[in-house]
Amino acid sequence: MGLQLGEIAPDFSAKTTAGAVRFHDWLGDSWGVLFSHPKDFTPVCTTELGYMAKIKPEFDRRGVKIIGLSVDSTADHERWAADIEETQEARPNYPVIGDDDYTVAKLYGMLPAATSGDAKSRTPADNQTVRNVFVIGPDKKIKLILVYPMTTGRNFDEVLRVVDSLQLTAKHRVATPVNWKQGDDVIIAGSVSNSEAREIFGDWKEPKPYIRIVPQPV
Repeated sequence: MGLQLGEIAPDFSAKTTAGAVRFHDWLGDSWGVLFSHPKDFTPVCTTELGYMAKIKPEFDRRGVKIIGLSVDSTADHERWAADIEETQEARPNYPVIGDDDYTVAKLYGMLPAATSGDAKSRTPADNQTVRNVFVIGPDKKIKLILVYPMTTGRNFDEVLRVVDSLQLTAKHRVATPVNWKQGDDVIIAGSVSNSEAREIFGDWKEPKPYIRIVPQPV
């Protein structure tokens, strides 16, 4: 059984390109994004690591810490970082976990528990399931899991959009509709009765009794 939304994100100790970390201690009271890669020096992942470096200030502004993972050593990550900077015009400015012993990949259900052997002998296809994005809240619970195939680059602008929704709905009793973005109208959560909603939101638009639309709370 893989990890589920609402579960505590497993804690671990690991070497990273920024030194050793204990994951929960590193997160502290922040939101976090952990995104994983099957192997260093792979083309799609190279573009992803570079783009994440470029938009990291947007995550910083939202109080979200970024950490990457790839099933290779931190020494390989450092060599790969030079290629990323050369080709993507941005060098990873966040820690990248060295997971050449598969500890974190197995802990997070991205590789079978029986996986073993020398990481250098494994191909990207062997590790193709290590293509996840986990968004983790300050309570250390998993709020989002995305899994991508190797041939499809991730959309980190969408991850930012989801973080905005998660942070808004954690603070206010609302939900966000399809394609929502900052500043758009929101929906009063179904758990809020009409009497409560009048106290909290005042009036609302109601195309159906179960769809109560209000401006985004400030």
